[in-house]
Amino acid sequence: MRALPVRRIATTVLCTSLLLGTAGPVMAAGSDSPHGSSQEAARAPVPNADALLAQVKTLGDAGGVLTPVTDLLTTVLKADKGQLPAADATKLAAPVKNAITKAAAVAPKAPALPQTPAAPGLPDTAALPQTPALPQAPALPKALPDGTRVAADPKADALKALQASVDALVKAATGGDVAKVASAVPPVLTGLVNLVAATLVGGGLPKPDLAGLPALPKSPTGSAALPQAPALS
Repeated sequence: MRALPVRRIATTVLCTSLLLGTAGPVMAAGSDSPHGSSQEAARAPVPNADALLAQVKTLGDAGGVLTPVTDLLTTVLKADKGQLPAADATKLAAPVKNAITKAAAVAPKAPALPQTPAAPGLPDTAALPQTPALPQAPALPKALPDGTRVAADPKADALKALQASVDALVKAATGGDVAKVASAVPPVLTGLVNLVAATLVGGGLPKPDLAGLPALPKSPTGSAALPQAPALS
């Protein structure tokens, strides 16, 4: 008579084990689903991330130039009569050149597309009668009316001018003439300001929205509008 309860207990344990074994994976899958979704959401890219990263890089390149140049200026201005040992001047000038070279680097050009085959020649057509020659239009002026030049790449021009002014400062700081140092510092400061201005104007950055700040000028397109030629008679 004792065997019957033992069989019932064994059957109950077996059924319970089967139910738990079946429900376990289902419950685990259900609990993992929200966690997996949150991980996928965390890895989702920021909208317009590439464009924003390009703006961040533009500012980073400009900032990477500012720091070594200001370090050079600070060291020269604090030195006795603005003079530095040649080794120290070279050591300070090297990061400036590297930063300017990095900021001036351009993206590699895309490979040229394969040329399309030449179209088969068309049959010759009968010659048309010549039209009378029109009078030549007067030559357009090569320069702007006020003699100013429009920069095709303001940032590149600013970097080039900054490097030249830094070279002049290093030469003055190792040449023994304090007067030359005093005259070489302002062009470097102006070069930094020009670089910042060129970066803000032509770097594709968002427009400033500080109250009371005047609007920045638009970046030149590389060529100014030429005056229209007079109508032919």
